[in-house]
Amino acid sequence: MSGGHRSAGLLLHRRTAGGELEVLLGHMGGPFFARREAGAWTIPKGEYEADEEPFAAALREFREELGLEPPDGPAVPLGEVRQAGGKTVTVWAVEADLDPDAVTPGTFEMEWPRGSGRLQVFPELDRVAWLPVGRAAEVVVKAQAEFLRRLAEHSASGGPPAGEPHSE
Repeated sequence: MSGGHRSAGLLLHRRTAGGELEVLLGHMGGPFFARREAGAWTIPKGEYEADEEPFAAALREFREELGLEPPDGPAVPLGEVRQAGGKTVTVWAVEADLDPDAVTPGTFEMEWPRGSGRLQVFPELDRVAWLPVGRAAEVVVKAQAEFLRRLAEHSASGGPPAGEPHSE
């Protein structure tokens, strides 16, 4: 993988009783995303260093971001995408169910309002929800919609996912 920031995450998915594919996404916390929907939802993920195995980082970040153990089950590699800011994101899909109300998100600290000298604590994710894959594609960080496409393709075909690298 090339230099720069790297993130890894798990994309949980399930089928509704009616057979609709849903994915678990988190709405990014903090003041910048408070009133936004489009582009403010993300696959639970986080950064890792070059010496860390990406899948191990995805599991660790799931714990940190959601406060829950990652679900058991096969992890299907969905490949990488490069986000607009240059970060490379690697994701695995895991079929599982999870109660969003059980989530205890991690937190971060930042000066807010900017220039105030006051540090405030915000949740990494201020809410987590199951969304139909079509709706998820409308609100997720733009480059991450490629993971949703790959998951839908994999789910429809029952075969290996289209996990080719993709740039936004």
